[in-house]
Amino acid sequence: MSAKQDDRVPVTVLTGFLGSGKTTLLNRILTENHGLRIAVIENEFGEVGIDDALVLDSEEEIFEMNNGCICCTVRGDLIRILGALMRRREKFDHILIETTGLADPAPVAQTFFMDDEIAAQLRLDAIVTLVDAAHVLPHLDEQKPEGVENEAVEQIAFADRVVLNKTDLADEQTVAEVIARIRGINAPVEIIPARHADVELSRILDVGAFDLERVLKDDPQFLTETEHQHDTSVTSVGIEIDGEVDEGRLNAWLGKLLREKGADIFRSKGILALAGSDRRYVFQGVHMLFVGENGAPWREGEARRNRLVFIGRNLDREALTHGFARCVVTAGAAV
Repeated sequence: MSAKQDDRVPVTVLTGFLGSGKTTLLNRILTENHGLRIAVIENEFGEVGIDDALVLDSEEEIFEMNNGCICCTVRGDLIRILGALMRRREKFDHILIETTGLADPAPVAQTFFMDDEIAAQLRLDAIVTLVDAAHVLPHLDEQKPEGVENEAVEQIAFADRVVLNKTDLADEQTVAEVIARIRGINAPVEIIPARHADVELSRILDVGAFDLERVLKDDPQFLTETEHQHDTSVTSVGIEIDGEVDEGRLNAWLGKLLREKGADIFRSKGILALAGSDRRYVFQGVHMLFVGENGAPWREGEARRNRLVFIGRNLDREALTHGFARCVVTAGAAV
């Protein structure tokens, strides 16, 4: 049965390694005029939820799962949310699942074939993997302990579409090498070059690209494999502190931190309250690369709570917490 003849609800799984641009693409999908009503399921890797504040205001329904990785510990939550959505089938046309940057998409895909009720009502349309052209190569080359999967490789291997993002941040030789590596992992996949995750949505939504027969041909055990082991050396540090932040101290601290420890900090992001500003300050980083901008205004009477997350290897929780606390210029309680 083709995607055009199938009246089940299409589901797009949006995956990609930490900092590849998933939330940027999600915002594009939610704000462009495509005429679809989209329900979004978000999954974060981290102790403090940040992505809810990074997603732009929209009329779409957004469900968050912040207490584990969607491919393992919260898979049951995914099934329950999908079941709840099916009871409100008339309210949306499409479901989009944004995984954590450390998710293996295979167990997520299994969900749509191993539960009879879900399989009867939902159609896995495509797994769309974002790849950071400027930073992916070291992650593809990383040697993992025995039995531990390289998530960056798995995400490309399972992709139906690869959005090769941030091509403006990499030179031509690097982009060519990344494309060659992608082809070496997943030769037939369609690669869509992009800057700032700007892609034609018709190339990634409702494309009928996921082919179970092809997957089973490549991996006959696909529907029976259930084990997934994360690299336990990759951890997250979440910080929540009320108060206002001195921008000069913040820039000095973050600059020094990312220069000295950036190789081990795969992803950083935060929503901060800068002293003297009535708008949230949103920052995001990938290794040494850092960008910040003003976000939505703080609501009247809303607590000025700063939320930060660092994801990486060899993270020093105490040093990160104390370092940020020294940037806060008004009294606040650490959580």
